[in-house]
Amino acid sequence: MNILQKIESQLSRLSKSERKVAEQILAAPQEAIRVSIASLARSAEVSEPTVNRFCHRLGIRGFPDFKLQLAQSLAQNVNWVSHDVDENDSVERYRHKIFDSALAGLQRVRNQLDPAKVQQAVTMLARADKIAFFGLGASAVVAHDATNKFLRFNVPVIWSDDIVIQRMSCINSRPNEVFVLISHTGRTKNMVELARLARVNGSTVLAITSGDSPLAAEATLALTLDVPEDTDVYLPMVSRLAQLTVIDVLATGFTLERGSPFRGNLKRVKEALKASRYEKNADWQKDTQGKF
Repeated sequence: MNILQKIESQLSRLSKSERKVAEQILAAPQEAIRVSIASLARSAEVSEPTVNRFCHRLGIRGFPDFKLQLAQSLAQNVNWVSHDVDENDSVERYRHKIFDSALAGLQRVRNQLDPAKVQQAVTMLARADKIAFFGLGASAVVAHDATNKFLRFNVPVIWSDDIVIQRMSCINSRPNEVFVLISHTGRTKNMVELARLARVNGSTVLAITSGDSPLAAEATLALTLDVPEDTDVYLPMVSRLAQLTVIDVLATGFTLERGSPFRGNLKRVKEALKASRYEKNADWQKDTQGKF
């Protein structure tokens, strides 16, 4: 058990003042390793001896040793995520919790991803005659973002968040088409059905989902993301960030897989889009005079 997990497990046995210290550290562990004992005591609204008692309660000699253990835990990627946003949290506290959860979640996924499976997924996409990105709910946003990225490539790409259109696309699919199905839980019945429909026609199904899920089992290949989410207080966020980052990894791999001639095509696409943007530091106000 790492030091942060140890603190969480001890919360119910701490005194009221010691619990304030624990909650302050759990809300912002990165900050706790940088501050003095006096600063931490002020933030938690307790005395310095209380901070020392808190350290002793954890079996640690004092605050300097505690900071060392905390830094070692964070540096070793202990995959700790601050799970609970409390209704009484201040802006400072829930801000730290959300950012720390996001950072820890992305680090966790980075270490989980199997490079061999990523390469296999990239090869599938690079050889596809057509790619479809499908998701429902929050995952539909990720699928749409993936479509925007892959539209820059010279391969047909489709997207829809309408389950009827998704089903028709899978029913009419052909071999050498790739369906990228995105679902955090992997237990949405419609998404599992899409995977089955596409595979009946010999299409490839790439799932970005949780491990040991029905969707992962049904897919040709699954990139599994184990990202805990606290959805009791706020909507899924860390899983969506992880999915978006995996899409970036796949898009980058696709570009590299296609080679230098393909990157020349991307450059031409970028040049074609330049006319739709203002130049950096341009006086855009001149272009809008008299239009309002």
